[in-house]
Amino acid sequence: MRLYIAEKPSMGREIAKCLQGNSRNGDGFIQVGDNVVTWGFGHILRQAEPHEYNEKFKSWRAEDLPIVPSQWKLLVSDSCAKQFGVIKGLIDKADEIVHAGDPDREGQLLIDEVLEFVGNTKPVRRILLNALDEKSIKEAIDSLRDNADFFNLKQSALARARADWLIGMNLSRAYTLAARRAGHKLTLPVGRVKTPTLALVVRREREIENFKPVDYYTIKARFHHENGDFDATWKPSELQAGLDSEGRLIDKSEAESKLASFLAAPRQGEITGYTKTKKQEPQKLPFSLSSLQVLAGKRFGYSPQLVLDTAQKLYEKKLTTYPRSDCEYLPQNQFKDAASILKNLQSFGNQQLAQWAAKADTSIRSRAWNDKKISAHHAIIPTRVPAAADKLGEVERNLFFLIAQSYIAQFYPVHIYNQTKVEISYKEEAFVANGRVVIDMGWKELYSSSAKDQDESGQNDEDETASLPVMKKKDSADYIDGAISAKATKPPVRFTSASLLAAMKDIHKYVKDPEAKKKLKDVYGIGTEATRATIIDDLIKRRFLVETGKKKYLQPDKSAYLLIDALPDELVYPDFTAIWEDNLHSMADGDGKLEDFLAEQVRFCTSLCSKAYEVKLEPQADENQCPRCKSGIMIKRNGKNGPFWGCSCYPRCRMSCNDKDGKPDFDSRSAAPAKGQPDSAPRRFAAPSPYLSEEEMQAFCREYMS
Repeated sequence: MRLYIAEKPSMGREIAKCLQGNSRNGDGFIQVGDNVVTWGFGHILRQAEPHEYNEKFKSWRAEDLPIVPSQWKLLVSDSCAKQFGVIKGLIDKADEIVHAGDPDREGQLLIDEVLEFVGNTKPVRRILLNALDEKSIKEAIDSLRDNADFFNLKQSALARARADWLIGMNLSRAYTLAARRAGHKLTLPVGRVKTPTLALVVRREREIENFKPVDYYTIKARFHHENGDFDATWKPSELQAGLDSEGRLIDKSEAESKLASFLAAPRQGEITGYTKTKKQEPQKLPFSLSSLQVLAGKRFGYSPQLVLDTAQKLYEKKLTTYPRSDCEYLPQNQFKDAASILKNLQSFGNQQLAQWAAKADTSIRSRAWNDKKISAHHAIIPTRVPAAADKLGEVERNLFFLIAQSYIAQFYPVHIYNQTKVEISYKEEAFVANGRVVIDMGWKELYSSSAKDQDESGQNDEDETASLPVMKKKDSADYIDGAISAKATKPPVRFTSASLLAAMKDIHKYVKDPEAKKKLKDVYGIGTEATRATIIDDLIKRRFLVETGKKKYLQPDKSAYLLIDALPDELVYPDFTAIWEDNLHSMADGDGKLEDFLAEQVRFCTSLCSKAYEVKLEPQADENQCPRCKSGIMIKRNGKNGPFWGCSCYPRCRMSCNDKDGKPDFDSRSAAPAKGQPDSAPRRFAAPSPYLSEEEMQAFCREYMS
């Protein structure tokens, strides 16, 4: 018996439809001839929580950190116990197993960890499903690979999961306890990816708060050439009076004086530079999930999570390929499907798509077709299954349109234009004009119907004109007139969910270390295609981020400032996380070992847990603030001789005093143990009252185990 184990029921059902033999539905499986198909529900197994390693970890205590399992433990999720039993029983009966997890890092681990958990010794093959249409599935069944080929991918996923556990469980406890010592009654969740993502928004908000606008002035002049008039922009020299450190003219009187001098005779200038360069712009690549989420956010205002969920629906309807892809390239063997896909797009029910698809040239092979750029999956494109616009919801239609548009663009010529730059010398001042003349619109024909489309395909800058007269060096150019434009610098724009996701993908732009920035420019960013949307969504749901205005700009809540200010740079800047992501990708390619990676994570956790011991947070406004250390608050405790008050920063601060009518009696304060306080108090950062309740701890653990 050959057993297929799919990641989810929908995928299992589609595989079963493509197998030969009589079909019979069982409880948690489908039998087709000699084949059986079963499935999981995402993670059937979960990582054990700290208290499931040792009961003492139910209490959050600084002296227990870092918690590092000597042997990592997995447990069957309660909600999946029945299905796990089905899978285990089928594995026992199977002669051969086919791993049918999603074709990515996480999908590889989901099934592998089940096989390892039950001690499987049967041979295992791997099926890679990038689309769920019948032809694609049958081709994949005929192209099974040895699952051992994906061992490195599994190790990478395992490294990611365990690193997230180490960071989340240890540093969340360490810095939550630090916050409790300062009297803040909240939980500070620290995540390897979530925290630097939140920090991007906090820093951006502070840039906006501290921004001071600068007024500056530019001069645009009109020149006459024998072949036609044209506009040029004045470029002040470095010695020009009235410039700021950025080279902007901020003195209006200087601008007015310059403009007046330009009007004075003689008005003859000279062309000192003229270059015309023929340039080509290759076709826009098809979508990865992130690029689709970013564009759909800009075009329609869709949240990243909505885009992911809708792309998954299109995939399950067999209309588009696997959505959680980080790849923007296509395999050569799919080129043969182009004619069929383009024909189907003509009858989708959208006039624009129909016209574009009808004009597509299948003899054109864009840069997207590149086997060297393909890993387990490829870019998101339409499948060979015909789609009908009237059978899709609005969001599905809009996303399918974008995916189809980018696919059709691969069969249009490159965009060709002449780039012209003119330099003019007039009254010993420099003026510059830029022009672009389109020779062949090519693929940009698909992106020229609206201002939004043009912006997405690449717009000319504000100093660029459509065309310039033909001219050459030393030609005369007479000054006609000029005008001053008053401008003002603008603060950075707040992130939206879509632009924050783009920042996570292009994380090298926010890395501090110059060497790391260079190295990480080609890295996939922080997080994965499947998790970025979830991370942003969770920050919003937990009210660390608040969406404001029609465009749903993201602003940090005060709890976000507290969290980010409490943490060291290693956690709030993306340098470390981005480098780790690079290491994880290298591990997937066979470069690097799981043990070495985790050893580095343990060292990192140990160091930062030590830093948490010394961190000083702004104390919560409280009349019971410790008068000695000013960092902690006085906590009421029960001693064997009655109640007393002690500083939450004990043992670092040994301030204590007696209780007087339910309040601390500061007149009785002492550095020695107060009345009722035992001489050998347990070495804790805080009294029991700042610790998390059992309910809080369980809720927190569930979040980090999900």
